[in-house]
Amino acid sequence: MIKVSVCVVTYNHEKFVSKMLDSLLMQQTTFPYEIIVGDDCSKDNTVSILKEYQKRFPDKIRLLLNSKNLGLNGKFNALNTFANAKGEYIAQFDGDDYLTSPHKLQKQVEMLDANPHYSASYHNAMAIYDDNSAPSHLVNELKKPEITVDDLIGEDELCYIATSSLMFRRQDFADNPDPEWTNLSTSGDIPRNIMLASRGPIGYIDEVMSVYRKNRGGASFADNHYSSDFLFNRIQLYSNINKEFSYKYDSRIRKNIAVYYHKLLFAKQYKDKYWPKMKFALKYLSLAEPPSEKKKEIIRDFVVPPFLLKIYSFLAISIFHLRSKVKA
Repeated sequence: MIKVSVCVVTYNHEKFVSKMLDSLLMQQTTFPYEIIVGDDCSKDNTVSILKEYQKRFPDKIRLLLNSKNLGLNGKFNALNTFANAKGEYIAQFDGDDYLTSPHKLQKQVEMLDANPHYSASYHNAMAIYDDNSAPSHLVNELKKPEITVDDLIGEDELCYIATSSLMFRRQDFADNPDPEWTNLSTSGDIPRNIMLASRGPIGYIDEVMSVYRKNRGGASFADNHYSSDFLFNRIQLYSNINKEFSYKYDSRIRKNIAVYYHKLLFAKQYKDKYWPKMKFALKYLSLAEPPSEKKKEIIRDFVVPPFLLKIYSFLAISIFHLRSKVKA
């Protein structure tokens, strides 16, 4: 009986997929596991590499080769791999991640077997940037033995669970699929992890056992914090989470949503557009309730009409010159 289904999603990952598969195949376990790879109609050489590995390991690797891209940043591709899983547990992966420990699967299974009240298990990971745009760093600084919804819902998203670090119970997910509103979100991880935590704590293993790769072609770089499409999608996501939990976390989620309204002030789609920015600024002020200095700054830069600022500046300069002449 298969204990773990390792569900991998790939899209144009020809540079990374071999390392990812090698790290999965090196796992040392006392139980059988399968590797299911769903490719979202890659346009590069990813599929050829996958077929080569499947030919070498036919009893271990199963391929789901989509004839067209399923959309939503790979989310539907991931759900399709989950639906085809046979294991008691599901471990999920992106095609550009990889494991650094041969004991990752074994340790997470042991944790979940020993703690049937846990909805899932995760561990720390190292984030690396292929373009060296930032130094490598640990994904998680919050190292609690277990986390709950309280840890996942907050203004600063205090606990981030790397995709490559999560393992959850297949039957629990089958019995409690993602709510329909999550299909509107470009993020699969945020709502899924919150929904998992709502059904039981998520256990933490304080070890770095995988790498979360940030590459320009990856899903993480599709999250453009200067694009209104991404920002509105996040606002919708957190509004739906707020509703899902009957506004229990309203004060926290309002501040979270406020962050995205603030980012909309700098979105490329609204450059030099006063009226939308003014609306976003007022929304930010009502949700965030920032300190007085920050409030004054937002009102000055985004709420007061530009022509009034020009008049104010003209009058201020004129009064200054007038006073200077009187003193002289």
